[in-house]
Amino acid sequence: MAEDTEEQQKSAENEPEKADAKENQEDEQSQIYGAESIQVLGGAEAVRKRPAMYIGSTGLSGLHHLVYEVVDNSVDEALAGYCTEVNVRINKDNSLTVTDNGRGIPVEKHPKFDMSALEVVMTKLHAGGKFSRKTYKVAGGLHGVGISVVNSLSKKLVVKVKRDEHVYEQEYSRGKPKTSLQAGESTTNTGTEITFWPDEDIFEDTEFHHDILSARLRELAFLNKGLKIILIDERNAKRDEFIYEGGIKSFIEFMNKNKKPLHNVIYFQKEKDGIMLEIAFAYNDSYQENIYSFANNINTKEGGTHLVGFRTALTRVLNRYGEDKKLLKDVKLTSEDTREGISAVISVKIPEPQFEGQTKTKLGNSEVKGIVDSLVSSGLSTFLEENPTIARTIIEKSSTAAKAREAARKARELTRRKSVLESSTLPGKLADCSSRDPSKTELFIVEGDSAGGSAKQGRAREFQAILPLRGKILNVEKARLNKIFANNEIITMITAIGTGIGDEFNIEKARYHRIIIMTDADVDGNHITTLLLTFFYRYMPELIEKGYIYIAIPPLYKISKGKSSEYAYTEADREIILREKGEEGASIQRYKGLGEMNPVQLWETTMDPESRIVKQITVEDAVKADKIFTILMGDEVEPRRKFIMDNAKKAVNLDI
Repeated sequence: MAEDTEEQQKSAENEPEKADAKENQEDEQSQIYGAESIQVLGGAEAVRKRPAMYIGSTGLSGLHHLVYEVVDNSVDEALAGYCTEVNVRINKDNSLTVTDNGRGIPVEKHPKFDMSALEVVMTKLHAGGKFSRKTYKVAGGLHGVGISVVNSLSKKLVVKVKRDEHVYEQEYSRGKPKTSLQAGESTTNTGTEITFWPDEDIFEDTEFHHDILSARLRELAFLNKGLKIILIDERNAKRDEFIYEGGIKSFIEFMNKNKKPLHNVIYFQKEKDGIMLEIAFAYNDSYQENIYSFANNINTKEGGTHLVGFRTALTRVLNRYGEDKKLLKDVKLTSEDTREGISAVISVKIPEPQFEGQTKTKLGNSEVKGIVDSLVSSGLSTFLEENPTIARTIIEKSSTAAKAREAARKARELTRRKSVLESSTLPGKLADCSSRDPSKTELFIVEGDSAGGSAKQGRAREFQAILPLRGKILNVEKARLNKIFANNEIITMITAIGTGIGDEFNIEKARYHRIIIMTDADVDGNHITTLLLTFFYRYMPELIEKGYIYIAIPPLYKISKGKSSEYAYTEADREIILREKGEEGASIQRYKGLGEMNPVQLWETTMDPESRIVKQITVEDAVKADKIFTILMGDEVEPRRKFIMDNAKKAVNLDI
């Protein structure tokens, strides 16, 4: 193959006219998808040895990345115009099946290898049809390592291809063929079905999470208008069907469902230099930004050049319009100001994207920034001129944010002058631990001074720090930063944790890698927990992403009989313990709050790492989490009432 490539390069250098003619001929053959479309760049020997290099990790994210690699191949078929439906099925044995009605992977013998094109795709690293512009103009799986990596990391994989009027089937194990390619029954349909069983020798956990998959599949349906994606979970009979004719406009409407949009969705689609840009956004009356960026359907969670281009253009255009129309008085909008309350989706389709790493979380194409900046500038400028009422609403929203930002800056400086935010001065109410290794320490945020006192006496001083909170903290869902910096309890908490918040947040400065919320098991305690989680999610989301946030589960009862006693954490626990002890003569102590436990009891039940129960807070679906926090803590009463009514019966077992 290397010789062929050099020969082609020489031909292109010496005979440019012939090269142009050849390229035109390739474009005319863009519908060709046969064995010759599959090119090979290397082998897959290292995948099982170093799986994290290819899928990011061997934890839950890596496990689900396998699914995305298979699904992305099906979606690439949809982008090419050959697939209208993708089915994802979690089977009862926790294998997973992805089926599409695309063209089917080629099965004829590969021209350069003594095997079928299907086997080349399944076993050779960097093999696929994505390298050739003839086969796919735009694709997410550009590295060609996707399906071969999935195969290598599966203890078993079965692929079925409907193509050339037959159903072809082949089985693999850990990347190697177990059977030869076999032609089965006749069919007039086309498509590919892949079922795989993740290898327990590789993954820490092989159980697929419905919510994680549902979130990604919903995104894909929004990004590919008209594509039907179905998720079936045979373990619990759950079924999700996603199809959005409105595309990313529907995405914005979904994101703003329980908020108060300030105007209809702004949408435009443009193309420049072969790069297709789709933008949809709308402002709402909240104070948070929700911007999602995608490149070739891949969720670029770390952003990249397309996001930078959008933010730059948005800030410049709003400033220019506001100044020209005399709507900004002594105010210069920053990027932060123009993003307050915005819900936006930026989707670019690029022939040759450059991602940082195989997991594709950040777009690196330098040329994309300028193109997105240019297209957003022209599109948004035209929109504002044609819609002056909406333009005024957006400028007013951003200028109000600018004034609040200035007030927040003054409040921040004031608190710094008081040494509250200086790292050298920790809050007086914080009982810190002696260890200075964040990976070994934990901070208990405790409801009330009484429970805080017991926790301070009962803790392991070497690695456990205690921070009592007085009352309920501010509901940050309804407040801007200037209000937050005026709240003593929040400032105390920010100082103790050490990371700062907002644009100043730095995860490397976290003083504890376990932050445990410890509140009473009653309505007020649950409310305080929700207020704290809202604050962390809105202003320190990386603490949740890194798995630093936990909720302590205190016992509800202490059941004693004779000299023995046990703690019950749920009503079901209580009944089981009473049955085991015999109810006669048993004494039951109901804990109404943490303050009713002495230091020894609090340590035994809630703080001792050997015996306590804590829940780690994770966000499997960021869009869904945003909706829930908006419902629970926002201004709209009816969505909150409906949520409570719908979930009241689940409250006993509800995971936050």
